[in-house]
Amino acid sequence: STYADMIASASEYLEVASTNHYPDLSSSYTTFSTLLNQKLYHQLAVKLLSFVSDSTNLRSTPEGTNSFLALFDSVVLAVEKKVNPLTLARIASNVSHSLLNTTLYSKDDKTATSDGEAAKALLENLLEKKDMLGIPATLYAEAKLHLLKLFLLEGNQITGSTTMNAISADTSNSTPSAHRTSSLESTRVMLERNTPILTELAQGTESDVAVVHAAHHECAMTYRKVVGPPEKFYKDAIQYLSYTPLDTLDGGTQHVLATDVSLAALTGAGVYNFGEVVHNNAALLASLENERGGESSWLVGLMKAAASGDVTAMETIWDAHSTQDSVAGRLLTQRIAVVREKITLLALVNMVFERASSDRTLKFDDIAKRTHVPIDDVEWVVMRALSLGLIGGTMDQVDATVDVHWVMPRVLDAAQMNDMATRFEDWAAKVTKTREFMSEHVPTFG
Repeated sequence: STYADMIASASEYLEVASTNHYPDLSSSYTTFSTLLNQKLYHQLAVKLLSFVSDSTNLRSTPEGTNSFLALFDSVVLAVEKKVNPLTLARIASNVSHSLLNTTLYSKDDKTATSDGEAAKALLENLLEKKDMLGIPATLYAEAKLHLLKLFLLEGNQITGSTTMNAISADTSNSTPSAHRTSSLESTRVMLERNTPILTELAQGTESDVAVVHAAHHECAMTYRKVVGPPEKFYKDAIQYLSYTPLDTLDGGTQHVLATDVSLAALTGAGVYNFGEVVHNNAALLASLENERGGESSWLVGLMKAAASGDVTAMETIWDAHSTQDSVAGRLLTQRIAVVREKITLLALVNMVFERASSDRTLKFDDIAKRTHVPIDDVEWVVMRALSLGLIGGTMDQVDATVDVHWVMPRVLDAAQMNDMATRFEDWAAKVTKTREFMSEHVPTFG
């Protein structure tokens, strides 16, 4: 059919939908019709995106199918060459996910349906038009397609719980092994291929860059939640959060993500910058206290203890909650030795940071008291911190001291920032005094 025929058909569909099929949504469908007839395609796309982003607008068609899909097939495809490609991809993604797991609303009854194959087909068909889509929209659609496949593959292990195969030894599922392996491998290849291409988006608008990066990192962190390791999940989750406004995630999603990020931070190899979560994403952690009756609020305390290297607080919290029958409790029990080592090392890091740069010769006795380890184990703690690059310095085993000249950079809390400001003020005062002394005592020549 010609373009004119497609527009006419789209206009007719909207009119029928407004007056006959969905009278409670008549205002929205009438707006779509007006914008279409006025050829205001950009405004139409924006309105459509907002509409399909709200699941309460979803209905069952007279034929018993998904009304978002009917709107996409009848209207969106008619104007696909007239709208922003990334907006088109975002509309397609929302429609696709509505097919995956939704409740269709009608006046008479509510029927829960799910059509994974149709959901995949919608995005796969869109990706056959890469020349029309361009790089940003293609990256976005590919990320959303593979995220959809992960949802189909793993089900509630991703969306409905905080079971992290990245940490847990239990990776059993009902999906045939060969299919599961092939699907996960295709996602890995896509992520590796598209990661360097993301840099090409630097010239795009800020909102476009954020949306595409968020989609990519959401897919990456979901993949890592399934296959591990936890430190890679943590890295992608932090990137996802940096591109995603927290108020766009519902409370349940925030709770699951906060739990997973906390578990990954506590158990992931090489993750020591807890301030990225405790300070930069404090609102996310708050969901652990606000959702589900605060059943996971103790994780917040554990994260704060880790960030400050407070061994006493960590042991107190763990003793009180280690027997709690929860996913987080069971997973941490498997890796509690790793958590204890991490907080012990961070106790040493914070001990160094709290001292002035001129007073960083630490005695083994003081380290033992701060880290709660036997004096004979202090040398191991120091060597471990040095080997991991948490501190830089030299150890004197004869005098039982360590001279520290460098400590790892990390996110600081308000009190630490104030301490840094005070140190800078002291340093500036010393520089001023030195300059004045040199001016008074060094003779001028000439």
